[in-house]
Order: sequence, then C-alpha cells, then structure tokens
Amino acid sequence: MTGSAQRHGIPDEYLAGYAHILEAVGATGRRLTRDEILARRTLGEQAAEAGHGLRALVGAHLAAARVHWPATGSADSVLAAVEQSVDAFAEGYERAQRLAVRQEAAARREFIDDLLYGRSDLGRLAELAERFGLRLAHTHAVAVAEGTSAYDEGDAVSRSVEQAMINRFGDRSILLTTKTGRLVCVATGDQDEVLGHFAKQAFAATDGGRVAIGRAQPGVGGVVRSYEEALNVLDLAERLELTDPVLHAAELLVYPVLTRDRQAMTELVLSSLGPLESARGGAQPLIDTLTAYFDAGCVAAEAARRLSLSVRALTYRLERIHKLTGANPADPLHRYTLQTAVIGARLLDWPAEPF
Repeated sequence: MTGSAQRHGIPDEYLAGYAHILEAVGATGRRLTRDEILARRTLGEQAAEAGHGLRALVGAHLAAARVHWPATGSADSVLAAVEQSVDAFAEGYERAQRLAVRQEAAARREFIDDLLYGRSDLGRLAELAERFGLRLAHTHAVAVAEGTSAYDEGDAVSRSVEQAMINRFGDRSILLTTKTGRLVCVATGDQDEVLGHFAKQAFAATDGGRVAIGRAQPGVGGVVRSYEEALNVLDLAERLELTDPVLHAAELLVYPVLTRDRQAMTELVLSSLGPLESARGGAQPLIDTLTAYFDAGCVAAEAARRLSLSVRALTYRLERIHKLTGANPADPLHRYTLQTAVIGARLLDWPAEPF
C-alpha cells in the first residue's frame, strides 16, 4: 500500500489493515466488524495527533481503494466498506481534534487565570506565555471593559471585538480574553494604540459600557498589577459615579492615595461631614449638594441645574452646610477639606454604611 499512501504524503501505518478489509468484503460481502471499526477510529485519532490533514488522509484511502479493489465481490459491498472505513477513520480524527481543542481551551483558561491572579510559578508562567503570544519580560498594560451583561469567550460581543482587533493589528502580541464577565485586553506597554482601539471597540460592542486601562507595569507580575489597577478603577468609577467611558488609572492615582489610610479618611469624613447627619432628611441630600457644587466648578447656577433646584434653594443648602459644619463651601480655605471629605464619603459609601 506504500505507493497510494505516499502519493498523498501519508505514512503506511494509517492505512494498516485497510487492504485486508477490502479483500474480505469482496470475498464475503460482509460489513466491517466492530473491532475493525474501532481500529479505524484509533488510526484516525493517531493521524490527527500526528498533525496530518484530513483531506490528504481521505485521499490516501480512496487511492488505496482503487489499488486494492478486490477482483471478486459486489461493487456495492466494497463501496459500502470504503464508506464505513473512511467514516470510522474520520470519526476518530474529529474526536481527537475536539479533544485537542478542549485541552487547548482548558490550558489557555488556566494560563489566563494564573496570569491575571498571579497564582502560578513565575518561571513556568513566563514559559507558557510565549505559547500564547506574550513575552512577560516586557512591560505590559491591561484594559478591562464591562457592560450591562456578562461576556464569555466566543459570544457575539467577544468575537466582534476580537475580529476588529485582528483586522487592525493582525497577529501582534495581544491577548484578548474574558474574565468574570468582562472583556480583557493585554498588550505590551508601548502599544497605547492597541489599548485605545480596544477601548473604542469594546465601548461600541458593549453598547456604551465602561473601559478602564491600568498603567504599564514591568516584569512577569506586571500583568497582574495592571489588571488589578484596571479593576480598581472600575470599582472607583461606580462609587464616584464617573461618567467618562474610558478611564486611565494613571489619571486617577489621587483616589487610591486618599483611601490608603482608611482610618485617617474615616476621621476626616466624620469630623467634616458628621454634623450633617443632624439635618432634616439626614446627611445624604447635603452631601449630594456638595458633590454637584464641586463637580460644577463651584458655579451655583450649574450646580442648581444639575440638582433640578432653584439657585435660591441651592444657596440655602450651602448656607445650611456652613452652619452645621462650620466650613463654608464657597471659601477656598474650607473648600479643599470639604471636597476631600465628600470624595472620601463616596469612596467609603458613607452614610449608607455607617462607620
């Protein structure tokens, strides 16, 4: 059987027993036995694992059938045997392919989990990274996108973003994945345009979601640090009700600094804003007033518009705050303390979560 197989670049071993099957079927008209079918499936699996193409393998079987067509027997029986043999062989081949795909997907998911959580040996992680197109010795930055629903690899949103990235950047060293329902993009730190394009595509695909981009970080653990920064920015955006669709950790470093000493921030909030709890309706309406006032650049008319109040009503609230706290929001000397305390209250979810 050497000539028919080698013409298709297929080793003889994957056609083992095939000529005998055709000869037996020609002589008896029987169908393949169970053992023969299992043997063909096994050979199909082995051929897939060896990396041979299914088209060439089928071609080799058909060529071998022409060479070893039995001199006796029904043509229908022999054709049925060829069909059974090729079908069993292809079934084994496809089963091996599906298993390989599942194993590759599982290995990729395990790698991504280890990469983003830093749970694996760093040397092994760096070795695995090259298999998936990353060189962890370089500096990397991570962008994370979230929308109104959770996303998985392979769903329509993930595919559309991935296709847009491939169309723009080809096979450049980029890792696109999902984690806890969010879209994640990992790129080397010198590829700002990659993360920018990801943010644009993710914003559109998630129908107006939010994207956070961590700072570029060096070394094997850099991906973890950048990823955690991006997650913290998303949490910060929710707490502070930030409306920008794309947020950069580098531009929001003041907020982690403010909350690094939680005890000090708690004391500032209580000392500066605690007296507002004695107001009718509690502290929250007056904190919302201060938030709108500071966000409006301390322009009373704009703050009143944002709160759907008259300027007179807003002014009354500001005066009430001044009276209760002793700090005048319009006074530059008091403004910084009040604004920092308001930011701290929002970050610590006070007064909804009492200290």
